[in-house]
Amino acid sequence: MYRFLETERHGAVGVIALNRPEARNALGMGITIELRRALREAAADRTMRALVLTGRGGAFSAGADVKEWADKSKGDNPWPDMNWVEESLRLVQQVHDMPKPTIAMIDGAAVGAGLDIALACDFRYASERSKFICSYTNVGYNPDCGGTWLMPRVMGLEAAKRFAFTGDLWTAAVALENRLVSHVSPTERLFDDTLAFAQRLAAGPTVAIAQAKKLLNSAHSRSLSDQQLEEVAAGKICAQTQDHAEGLAAANERRAPRFVGA
Repeated sequence: MYRFLETERHGAVGVIALNRPEARNALGMGITIELRRALREAAADRTMRALVLTGRGGAFSAGADVKEWADKSKGDNPWPDMNWVEESLRLVQQVHDMPKPTIAMIDGAAVGAGLDIALACDFRYASERSKFICSYTNVGYNPDCGGTWLMPRVMGLEAAKRFAFTGDLWTAAVALENRLVSHVSPTERLFDDTLAFAQRLAAGPTVAIAQAKKLLNSAHSRSLSDQQLEEVAAGKICAQTQDHAEGLAAANERRAPRFVGA
């Protein structure tokens, strides 16, 4: 089905894995287009209630495939490849806007545009051997793919500037200290820990979580009063769901709710 990806299901949790280990999952045009298609399918699948993004072969992603760029830059073609740039921008936006919880499971390097994909996820679970580099300034280029929008929102402005300006390599421990990642696990426990959290999210009230995600992601662009109006509108959507009725019933009966995602 895919040349550069692997997909799995674990109940209501979907897993999309970049699978180009010979290139450390670098983002050429082929893998980028495939990942965008896989994300569209995941968004449309109502039985999938949480999504994990990861990479095979000891890396999350080495970022843009600069070798592919260099090959295409010969002659009159621009460097970087602007067709890929446009696709990568749409890719990061897709991850950010995914209407269900997303977790980047990072084992190994997350660099450049690969890091931006991880930043666009709701949570980042990393192994102890993971490494992070905002590599753009190391090649005399500015961060792109939405990284300058995502980094300060994830870890704060000063930490984002330090990370971007220096081009330093951050270990998993430094990334956790600076809130770049949500959780660090021993390498052998990373999948189990990530899946357990994903399954917890997948067992929640899917519509309510989607509305909460939408509200939180867009809150910075509104005043408090405007945000309150958006919350009321979202509440009207949630109030019509089976999960809201179940939640109220469970509260009245003093038991744990059993959400079905509808």
